[in-house]
Amino acid sequence: MPPSTKNGSAKAKPEPRREPSANRPVHEIRLGRIRAAIWANPTDTGVRHNVTLCRLYKDDKSGEWRDSQSFGRDDLPLVMKVSDLAMLWIYEHGTGNSGDK
Repeated sequence: MPPSTKNGSAKAKPEPRREPSANRPVHEIRLGRIRAAIWANPTDTGVRHNVTLCRLYKDDKSGEWRDSQSFGRDDLPLVMKVSDLAMLWIYEHGTGNSGDK
């Protein structure tokens, strides 16, 4: 499935490569249509990680891939698993701050 943009629409063409300082997730985990993006947020005490979750779907009218932060009953087992994998990644790659480990 193609990656989605911030507003949920599929990218028409690849964007130019951004500098590492650009606001991008440090890691993504995907199982089926459920995706977790892990974000590194620098603070005065070190890096803290946050996670955003979304469900990918194809718009019936436009045929474009979009994402949603709404999950149905059948999505919840994958949401749980992706959340668990995100937590494990943060613990393995965290900086040792109280919010990470």
